Amino acid sequence: MTTYKSSGVSIDSGNEFVSRIKDKVKSTYTKGVVSSIGGFAALFRIDFTKYKKPLLVSSTDGVGTKLKIAFMANKHSTIGIDLVAMSVNDVLVYGAKPLFFLDYLAVNRLDVDIAAAIVDGIIDGCKQSDCALVGGETAEMPSFYQNDEYDCAGFVVGVVDEDKIIDGSKIKEGDVILGVASSGIHSNGYSLVRNIFFKKNSYSLDHVFPELDAPLGEVLLRPTQIYVKPVLDMIDSGFNIKAMCHVTGGGITENLPRVLAKRFSAKIELNKINVLPIFKLMAKLGQVETEEMMRVFNMGVGYIMVIPSDEADKAIKTLSRYSLKSNVIGKIIDDGKNRVIY
Repeated sequence: MTTYKSSGVSIDSGNEFVSRIKDKVKSTYTKGVVSSIGGFAALFRIDFTKYKKPLLVSSTDGVGTKLKIAFMANKHSTIGIDLVAMSVNDVLVYGAKPLFFLDYLAVNRLDVDIAAAIVDGIIDGCKQSDCALVGGETAEMPSFYQNDEYDCAGFVVGVVDEDKIIDGSKIKEGDVILGVASSGIHSNGYSLVRNIFFKKNSYSLDHVFPELDAPLGEVLLRPTQIYVKPVLDMIDSGFNIKAMCHVTGGGITENLPRVLAKRFSAKIELNKINVLPIFKLMAKLGQVETEEMMRVFNMGVGYIMVIPSDEADKAIKTLSRYSLKSNVIGKIIDDGKNRVIY
């Protein structure tokens, strides 16, 4: 007898998965959550009384080929943090507070343990960003993916007052560029990462480089830093943040000009960037030029703020309370070219 299960899809496994994660998902709920997991859609009540002219801000992203490292290591508990981080850090750039998050997980065959580990990471990321996980979709797609492989995507909705949007429009020449430390490679550039370590060279994930503080696999799977709480704290404290940038694919080179008014450029002092050992190691092993490294990776700077020079010291102290290292890495110049200058 032919059944859905014999065709590769197990409804029972799907039900077991939902049952296992249900209570954990509820632990992320904020006051705005109206619906519960298992419905056809999620309902969320927004308290608009806090905003004069509220705007919803949305973003979506994935984790990219960092997933390949998770498959190799058979470690899936941090991928969910990456998934949340990539989207919440993006809406944060505009000064928006993340409200709720949804995920999409597509698998060849649903392994409940692996799927639960991924969602555990998503829950962790949502708690770090004070964002409710209100729902998601798990699609079992036999023969579409390789055995034991999956893909995932995340979606976030946030809110900001229109009069308080941070969009770079108030930037002036002489403002300083504050670089906030990344936790590592984050979730971009992993095709080059894999090329360097596993194609051009044949290192194993448990290889220990003297330059690194942990085995290679552990370093490569470190989750993306979530900047939501410290940055919103700074906004609420009255810092004059004029522009912000989430340093993702394209590095500082490609991302920073996106948040600057067209007449302004960013003069970055490379010697002020605290380049993490993993990036130095990749540049050496892969013989990758500095220009290429700066266009692909965050190089140790995961988030950027443009602020007045007289607020820099206070900003650095505020971020340090969240165990985030930061320092001034450059300044704004008015040259009419909208670019990054090293």
